[in-house]
Amino acid sequence: MKNTTPRTTDIYVVGVGGTGSVTSARFLGEAATRAGCKVLVGEVHGMAQRGGIVESSVRIGEVYGPIIDDGGAEVLLGFEPVETLRALNKATPATLIITNTYPIVPATVSMAGETYPEPEETIRYLRTFARRVLALDATAEAAAAGSTKAQGTVLLGVLAGAGALPFPADMLREVILEGVPERVRGINEDAFARGEAFAAANAHVIEGGR
Repeated sequence: MKNTTPRTTDIYVVGVGGTGSVTSARFLGEAATRAGCKVLVGEVHGMAQRGGIVESSVRIGEVYGPIIDDGGAEVLLGFEPVETLRALNKATPATLIITNTYPIVPATVSMAGETYPEPEETIRYLRTFARRVLALDATAEAAAAGSTKAQGTVLLGVLAGAGALPFPADMLREVILEGVPERVRGINEDAFARGEAFAAANAHVIEGGR
């Protein structure tokens, strides 16, 4: 019997306040809506204004609540490597993990006097956990495009380029360019393209873990 269950895509977005993770989740939700998909976006801000942990869920398809269960994320999109690591409870070895490698010491770590791990160690651990890990310095790529503030656009470009969305990449690009000030549209267009190019260059990682 043919499976007629509609496809659902659960994306868990994590970061540190001020890195653009919440805005990126909203862009994803808007793009899904334009594509005619049912979508629910949930946000947990934590200490967003003080560099604290920020988490968002984007659920696309026949879903009835904004919460992604543990092990339920098809995609884990991390704006900070340690926060990506902290969110592994939402992932499985089959989850596509996309993470920025640029470290930002969260307030919860600095206030507690904890030791921040080396980003290289964090990425190595992620790769022992999941089969598909795309790790890049999205902050540096955004700077090369013209502004570090476009790091979220780089990561969304990677996500779109990885073929992980149930709608065309161009639809997400359009939503982003309409949602940023006109003066930085060129920067964000370049940033998105850089993310797509990174995904294309790492297609073997994406396909190899399916």
